[in-house]
Amino acid sequence: MGEIYDGGVPLVEAVRSGFVESVHRGSVVVLDADGAVVASAGDVRAPVFPRSSSKPMQAIGMIRSGLRLADPADLAVVCASHYGEDVHLARIEALLRTTGLDESALRCPPDMPLSEDARDAVLRAGGAASRLRMNCSGKHVGMLLTCQAAGWPVAGYWHPDHPLQRAITATVEEFTGESVAAVGVDGCGAPVLAVSLTGLAGAYLRLVSAAEGSVERIVADAMRAHPLMVAGTDGADTQLMTGIPGLLAKSGAEGVVAVAVPGVGAVALKIDDGATRARTPVLVSALRRLSVRGTALDAPVLDAPVLDLLAESTLSGGGEPVGSVRARW
Repeated sequence: MGEIYDGGVPLVEAVRSGFVESVHRGSVVVLDADGAVVASAGDVRAPVFPRSSSKPMQAIGMIRSGLRLADPADLAVVCASHYGEDVHLARIEALLRTTGLDESALRCPPDMPLSEDARDAVLRAGGAASRLRMNCSGKHVGMLLTCQAAGWPVAGYWHPDHPLQRAITATVEEFTGESVAAVGVDGCGAPVLAVSLTGLAGAYLRLVSAAEGSVERIVADAMRAHPLMVAGTDGADTQLMTGIPGLLAKSGAEGVVAVAVPGVGAVALKIDDGATRARTPVLVSALRRLSVRGTALDAPVLDAPVLDLLAESTLSGGGEPVGSVRARW
C-alpha cells in the first residue's frame, strides 16, 4: 500500500447546455464476490480517511467490547450519519437516557440536522444546534454504552489510546487486512483511521458475506433492515438499501462511500475534492459493472430502478433543467 494518496482520475463531469463545465476526479475500486479486483480507477491502494464509512466496523468493535442492543434499529442508528429527523432523535435520546448521562458527555459537537426540513423545523420552533442533532450522535452514544458495559472510563472515550478506540483500531485492521496508516480526528471528534479503498471494499464484502449470527452479519443486517435510520428521508444510502435487496451502503464525508452486495461484490470510492454531488453517479456506474445475473437476489442490481434515479443529478438554468452531473467513468 502506498504511503501518500496521489489523487485520482476524472470520474464525473458536470455538463451544462452540452458543454463540460466541471470535472471531479477520484478513485474507485470494484471487487467481485471473491474479493478480486475487477475494475478500478485512480489510486486504490494508498490510504485515505474513510470517514463515516468506517462506522460499521466501529460498531463491530463496540459489540465485541460488550455493547448489547436488543433492538436492531438502535444498532442501525449507532452506525448512522443520521439526518436529525424526529425518528432519529427519539431513538438516540432514549439510548442516552439508559446511560444515566446527559448530552454533555458526548464528544460530538453541537450541530443542526442534515435534513433541510428538520433544520427548518428546529429554527421555526426557536431551537438551536445540539450534540444530539449532530449526525454522528448515535455512534457516540453507542461508545458511551460500550464503555459502561466494559467497565472502561467514559471520560476521554474518544482518545486514540482509550481501550475502546484501541479495540476499534484492531477491528478495522482485521477487516481491511491492513495496518492503519494514519490516525486523524474526524468531524465528530472521534478517531478516523486511514486505510486503502481496496481494504475498505474488502471489509464491506466481509460484512455481507459473514455467517448468520456473526457480529459482522448482525451489524449488516441491522443497517439493511432499518435503512432510514442509517441516513434519512431521500438519503442515497437509505434509497440504495431500500431499493436493492441485500445491499449494504454507508457514505462518509469528503466524497467517500462503500457498498457491498452478498454474492455479487463490493465498491469503495473517494472523490478527490470531497464533492457530495459526484459520489453517487460514480457509485451507480461501479454497481452497473457488477454482473448479478444468476445470483439469489430478488432483483438484479443492473435492473434496479433506484440506480436510474441516482445515476445523474440535474443542473438548472433559469428554473429549467439544462444539464446534469453524471459519471464519466
